[in-house]
Amino acid sequence: MQILGIDPGIRNTGWGVITLLDGRLTHVANGVIKPDSKSPDAVRLQTIAAGLAAVIDSHHPDCAAIEEIFVARSAASALKLGMARGVAMMQCAAAGLPLRELAARRVKKSVVGTGTADKAQVAAMVTRLLAVQAVNADAADALAIAIAAGHDGGAPAQSTSGDAGSGLERAVAAALAREAGGGTGGSS
Repeated sequence: MQILGIDPGIRNTGWGVITLLDGRLTHVANGVIKPDSKSPDAVRLQTIAAGLAAVIDSHHPDCAAIEEIFVARSAASALKLGMARGVAMMQCAAAGLPLRELAARRVKKSVVGTGTADKAQVAAMVTRLLAVQAVNADAADALAIAIAAGHDGGAPAQSTSGDAGSGLERAVAAALAREAGGGTGGSS
């Protein structure tokens, strides 16, 4: 299953694509869409829409995941985040992708083990799990969202039986075992 994670923002929209197959996490790609900060909001939102459409067209994910809305610092920040999030959700719907919404605390707990992890901890664990350095913190957050969605069983329409997280749990254990063994690229 190929999963697109999206970390929306009007300044930077991070994206990350992973594959979860037979309990093994594999990095496919990650990046960030950076609209021109001097452009009007409508143009910035169009840049995000076009960028996500290109990512979806290029990588053909099976499903997508995005963080749920959280309380922003100000009403203006919340509004702009909501606009970027809406554009991202619209692009997923236009592509026919099932979309899962995950709480930020759930993403952190799924990837790091604690819902109060900071951005550096999330990025470090993403690097450990996928053996790749994300383009920036927004891309790392998007990869974490994709990982958490995989842990939860992927697309909303799929079963979330007791075995849904077992594949990710095996992948996390394998990544930690590789690191404990020196991380020198032995096969698993």
